[in-house]
Amino acid sequence: MIALRPRIHDLYIGRVVLATVLLTWAVLLGFDVVMAISGQVGDLGKGSYDFPTALAVVAYSVPRRAYVIFPYAAVIGSLMGLGQLAATSELTALRALGLSRRRLSVSVAAALVILTALMVLNGETLAPWGQRQADQLKLAAKTNNVAMARYSGLWAREGDTFLNAIDGSERVVDGQRTLELRDVRLYQLAPEGGLQTLTRAAVAEHDSQGWRLRDVRRIHFAFSPGSAREERVTEERWDSQLDPAALAAGVTRPRNLSAADLRASIDYRTRNNLDAREYEDIYWSRWFYPLNVLALCLAAVPFAFGSLRSGGMGKRLFLGILFSLGFMLLQMQFGRLAGAFRFDYRIAYALPPILMMATSWWLFRRKSG
Repeated sequence: MIALRPRIHDLYIGRVVLATVLLTWAVLLGFDVVMAISGQVGDLGKGSYDFPTALAVVAYSVPRRAYVIFPYAAVIGSLMGLGQLAATSELTALRALGLSRRRLSVSVAAALVILTALMVLNGETLAPWGQRQADQLKLAAKTNNVAMARYSGLWAREGDTFLNAIDGSERVVDGQRTLELRDVRLYQLAPEGGLQTLTRAAVAEHDSQGWRLRDVRRIHFAFSPGSAREERVTEERWDSQLDPAALAAGVTRPRNLSAADLRASIDYRTRNNLDAREYEDIYWSRWFYPLNVLALCLAAVPFAFGSLRSGGMGKRLFLGILFSLGFMLLQMQFGRLAGAFRFDYRIAYALPPILMMATSWWLFRRKSG
C-alpha cells in the first residue's frame, strides 16, 4: 500500500518535476505569444489599433493560452525532469532504496496536481476574463468607439418569440453594463404555428431593470382573411427571460467562455429546442481537463525508466511530444465522433484518459521490477 504522507524523496522529485514543467511551459507559451503577436500585424492601422495595443491584446490572452498549453507542457516537462534524474543516476539510487516505479510516479502526479488545480481555477476565472478584455480592447481600438462587444445579424429565441437584431453593442455607462440592440424585430408565433404578432423596435435596451423597447410598432395578425391591427408605442417594457449572457455567448467563441457561461448557454438552447452540442463539447472538455492531464502524464512516465543510467533526454523529449500530439488527436477524434453520431460527450471525453491509464498500467506491468 502506498503511503499518502509525502516523504523527502516525494518533495525532491516534485521540486525537480515542477521546475522542468515550468521551464517547458514558459518556452511553449513564449513561442505561442510570439506567433500571436505576429498574427496581429494584419490588423495594425485599422482605426487606432497600433502595436502597443496589439501587445496589450495578446497580454490579456496569455492566461487562456497558458491553460491550453499546460497539458502538453506537463507531459514534456515531466519526462525531461525524470530524464534529468536518470542522467545523474538518482532514479537508480531511489530504486535501490526500494521505491517502485508506481511510487515514483505518484510523486510526479502529486506535483502536477498543484499546477493542474491552479490551471482549472485559471480556466474558470482569469482566462475568460482576460480573453473578453482582449476582444473588447481590440474592438474598441479598431472601431474608435467605446463599444465592448458588437452584434451583427443576431438571431435568438425565447419560447414562442424569435428575435432578430440588425446591429447592436454592449457598453458600460456609469459603471453599469448595458446591452443595446438596434433595428429589432420580434416574431411571436401562435400555438397553432402561425405568426401572431410582428413587433419592430428602433432600439431594445437591457440593463439591471430588464428589457426596454423604444419607438415600437406592433402588428397583430388575426386568422380571418385580411384582418390585422397595428399599434405604436413610444416606449414599453418587454417581459422576457432572454438572458443577455446567452446573446453574448452567441457571438463569442464557446472555448472562450467559462464553464458557468457554457452551462447557461446549454440551458438556454435546450429550453428553446436549439442545438447545444457545440457548447456541450467545450463544457465537458473542461470537466475532464484535470483527468486528461494526469492520465497523459502517467501514461508517459513509464518510458522514463527505460534506461535509467543513460538518461536519453532527446528520446524522452521526443516521446513527450509524440504522446502529447497523439493524445490531442485522439481526443479531438472522439469529440468529433460524438458530434457526428450524437452520443454523450461525457463518454467521448472519458474514453481517451481511460485508454491512457490502461496503457500506463500495461507498461508498468511490462516493465515491473
